[in-house]
Amino acid sequence: MGTGGTVVSERRGVVMVIGINRPEARNAVNQETAQRLTEELTAFDKDNSLHAAVLYGVGGNFCAGFDLKELAHASSLKLEQDVRCSPGPMGPSRMRLSKPLIAAVSGYAVAGGLELALLADLRVVEESSIMGIFSRRFGVPLIDGGTVRLPQLIGLSRALDLILTGRPVKAQEALTFGLANRVVPDGQALEVALELAEQISAFPQLCLRADRNSTYHAVFDSSSFTQAMQYEIDHGLPVIPAEAVTGATKFSSGVGRGGTFSKSKL
Repeated sequence: MGTGGTVVSERRGVVMVIGINRPEARNAVNQETAQRLTEELTAFDKDNSLHAAVLYGVGGNFCAGFDLKELAHASSLKLEQDVRCSPGPMGPSRMRLSKPLIAAVSGYAVAGGLELALLADLRVVEESSIMGIFSRRFGVPLIDGGTVRLPQLIGLSRALDLILTGRPVKAQEALTFGLANRVVPDGQALEVALELAEQISAFPQLCLRADRNSTYHAVFDSSSFTQAMQYEIDHGLPVIPAEAVTGATKFSSGVGRGGTFSKSKL
C-alpha cells in the first residue's frame, strides 16, 4: 500500500483499508483528496461483503487538515452550506456510516485531520502522535463536524479546552480523554487497527450494527430517553430470530462459557 493517487485502498478479506497518500504535505487534504476519500468510504458503506474499514495516513502522518496552500490560492473555492447536499471540505466528514470505521493515527492528526479521525468509531493512536485544533492559529473554523462530534466524544469541558486553545494533545492525554481508544508503539497503529477491524468483523454483523446504530441514534438523534429506548428495541428485536437464537444455541452447547472469546483477543 502507499502508491498511486492521493488516496489508496486495498481490500483485506472483509476489511477495506484506505490511506491518505499525500505524505509530502503531511497528508493535508485538497479538493481531489476529499473527493477520493468520499468515493472510497461511500463504496465501502454500500458493499455488503465488507464489514469494517481502516483509515490511515501514508508516510508517518495521519492528516494535517485541509491544505491551506490550496485554500489560500483558491479564490473560486465554493463550499456548499447545506450539509445534506454535498460532502464536507474534508470529504466524508458529513457521512454517517452504517458500519465500523477505525482510524490508525500516526504523527499529526490536527485541524481537519482530527475531524476525520472523529468520523471513526475507534482511534488507534501511536505514542508520539499529536492531535489538536491547530487551525485555531489561522482563523480556519471547524466545519467538518469537530464542534459536533468532539463534545459528544470527550465532554463539553474538555472539548472547549481543545477548541478554544488549539493546543497539542499527546497520545496518553488523548487516551485519558477517550479521544484515543488504544495507544500503541510508533509504527504499529495500522497493524493494530487492522487486527481490531478483523476481530470486530468476526462477530455476528446484524447484531453489531444494530447496537452500533442505536448508540449513534441515542447520542445524536433522539429527543428523549423514551424515544432512544424505543429505537433500540425496534431495531434490536429483528436480530433475535436472525442471529440471537443461533448464538444462544451455540452458548447452550458450551461455546463461549466463562466469557471466553474463541476468535477474539478483545
